[in-house]
Amino acid sequence: MKTQVGVIGAGPAGLLLAQLLHQHGIESVVLENRPRERVESRQRAGLLEQGTVDRLRQAGATDRLDREGLIHDGVMLSFNGKRHRIDLAELTGGSRVTIYAQTEVVKDLIALRLAADLPLYFEAEATQLDGLDTDQPTIQFTHNGETHTLTCDFIAGCDGFHGIARKTIPAEIQGVYDKVYPYSWLGILANVPPSTDELIYAYHENGFALHSMRSPTVSRLYVQCDPTDTLADWPDERIWAELQIRLGTEGWTLHEGPIIEKTITPMRSFVSEPMQHGRLFLAGDSAHIVPPTGAKGLNMAVADTGYLFDALLDWYQSGNAEGLRTYTEGCMRRVWRVQEFSNFMTEMLHRNPDKSPFDQALQASRFNQLITSESAAATVAENYVGLGAQKAVSKSESVKE
Repeated sequence: MKTQVGVIGAGPAGLLLAQLLHQHGIESVVLENRPRERVESRQRAGLLEQGTVDRLRQAGATDRLDREGLIHDGVMLSFNGKRHRIDLAELTGGSRVTIYAQTEVVKDLIALRLAADLPLYFEAEATQLDGLDTDQPTIQFTHNGETHTLTCDFIAGCDGFHGIARKTIPAEIQGVYDKVYPYSWLGILANVPPSTDELIYAYHENGFALHSMRSPTVSRLYVQCDPTDTLADWPDERIWAELQIRLGTEGWTLHEGPIIEKTITPMRSFVSEPMQHGRLFLAGDSAHIVPPTGAKGLNMAVADTGYLFDALLDWYQSGNAEGLRTYTEGCMRRVWRVQEFSNFMTEMLHRNPDKSPFDQALQASRFNQLITSESAAATVAENYVGLGAQKAVSKSESVKE
């Protein structure tokens, strides 16, 4: 088998890259090791930055998003019942966010690819990458019990944290940055209309909570839990009781309903640099992970995809390899900016049992600054709605020691 771009992973990064390339006549083959049903049902992020929506629109993938997406002009932050609204649109000159589940983005992109009869192989596991320093790298993969070799011009590793792509980059050239937080999120989907028009992020002495939504009839909610907790530790009654306490404020009611899904998600930050080796390029979770507090995981993956698509398009249309050469630098300034914002939101809004009373007082001070300083609120708003185009500067270049 042969193609121009071999894409490993049918998540939002891989599928979006393949769709953008297709629109410009560049061939690709997408390999996904999971069944289609699993890919289309896994619940992940649900908040899209304006830049993410713009890229999806560029790819022709917003027909359903435009009909069903929920536009939000603000976000609510709460600290021990004291709630404050950050007016995103006013503080950023009109920028907004859209609530539309990553699951639905993936469904839309899969539908586009299948409708165009383009190569998309489910239950196809990439097992080996070879020739990355040549102009014809290969992907060995298994599908339907048979082993195949796919020869490419370039390989896009969009296969997540546990995928083969990042592991193929030699360890001696990788810089790995990692942080594990001492808490996890227990997330639920509930068949009940949202109790709020905008997201609520809440710090409480019992722990963090978040009220989000997936549609006008389905709510998405989270509570902070211990990393050692299991779903058996959290019966429905306990979940709703903690949500009532942590999200509660005078004059507001949290509506309860049937819980249709529960998951526990560990909290970590991770960056691997560089994001390229020879003709292999990483995008999304294969290169970096953020804690979900800042709602940035999907948006970072789409930003990577945008950089990579633009670079590949330059190469195929004009032979200009500059974008490919500087791909890591083009991504890293945003990656570290988003890491810092996600870490800030996470540490401000979670109850950390290891922190001293002094540290806990600092948390309250940070929140108080947001509700008393317009410039502080504007900084949070600008990061929350998404970063604009930035100069391509790597982490090491942007800070001189």
